[in-house]
Amino acid sequence: MTSEDTWDSGCGERLLEDLLAQAHSATPMDLPVLVNRCAEAFGLGEVVIYLTDLQQRRLVPLTEGLATLDIDASVAGWCYRTVSLRIEDVETGVLCLWLPVVDGAERLGVLGVRTRSVDAVRLRRCRMLTGIVAMAITSKRAYSDSFARKARTERMQLPAEMLRAFLPPRTIGNAHVVSTAVLEPAYEIGGDAFDHSLTQSTLHAAILDAMGHDLASGLTTSVALAGCRNARRAGAGLLELVETIDQALAQWLPDKYCTGILTQLDLSSGLFSWCNCGHPPPVLIRDGRVVAGALERVPQPPMGLPARFSDDPRAVHEVALEPGDRVLLYTDGVTEARTSGGGEFGMDRFTDSIILAIASGELAAESLRRLIHAILDTEDSDLRDDATMLLIEWWPPTKPGQGAARRA
Repeated sequence: MTSEDTWDSGCGERLLEDLLAQAHSATPMDLPVLVNRCAEAFGLGEVVIYLTDLQQRRLVPLTEGLATLDIDASVAGWCYRTVSLRIEDVETGVLCLWLPVVDGAERLGVLGVRTRSVDAVRLRRCRMLTGIVAMAITSKRAYSDSFARKARTERMQLPAEMLRAFLPPRTIGNAHVVSTAVLEPAYEIGGDAFDHSLTQSTLHAAILDAMGHDLASGLTTSVALAGCRNARRAGAGLLELVETIDQALAQWLPDKYCTGILTQLDLSSGLFSWCNCGHPPPVLIRDGRVVAGALERVPQPPMGLPARFSDDPRAVHEVALEPGDRVLLYTDGVTEARTSGGGEFGMDRFTDSIILAIASGELAAESLRRLIHAILDTEDSDLRDDATMLLIEWWPPTKPGQGAARRA
């Protein structure tokens, strides 16, 4: 056994135990001091934790007095965009290791670690620190305002505050599926929302768009989200799930309605099921092209008002996905966004952007981040409504003797 092995099994184990114990009781803003104390014991230099802002444009340091970093124009940003290790020369004899801070498939930010040399042992310690930071952030952000304040660059409107309290992480996934979403305008959303959840066998995903763009709209969507989750967690199928939302809206908000698409994906077989309630149809992307009309079906009434539109019962549709298929859900605020010159962003430009990103090998979450920024940053662009996108990618479980499934 080498001295390094002895250090790892003795001192290193005790340090890890201490770090985990202190992380449980530390406040969010104690994390920088706590992590640096452990880094020093590990023989590493200064460590800085950066979190992404709400719109994923900047990396914001938890340590006071340091500058924010541009996600699209920095080495740290490259680490965030690609979820990959990056090593940067910062001064003579000093390197900075940039490591992505990730909770499952959700990108939280990056960790910057200064060191004079890089080897397998130091990399292992850096990754250990990063994993603990990710767990600490995830466990504490639900009950602390500190991280939320760091992530915001402007005052959030009340409807948006209410809706964002209900939203899940932007991205969830495993080796076989990823579901990722973006929502703008980040600080002024009124009626749009998304939801997704994973079980051992199924991905559940939904996109919702309530009538209007005010606090009542946000309340409508919040009730729909609560109904969706209440039924889903009781083991309901899609039809019962939609019926629960219909009844909840009819009872509590009888003058409001909500369009949406509620879906389920069997992770083993790729069977994709959905119910479309008055919403723009999903888009199927296969082999780098849109399969025209593949997921278009006869429209059904929005949730909350089925009897006013039709006497026909709700219908669930099914289609078998192929390995590598993408399903794109969106609200009409995306395609109706105004671009330079006064025209609409449009469906063709929307899907072409997704396809080009896929062809370039970008992560699904990064594709949506770049696309929503392209819409917002176009000269004289104008979102006339909330704009929400949700992208699902599926790769089947591998059989014995085959290679590992691609992770999106």
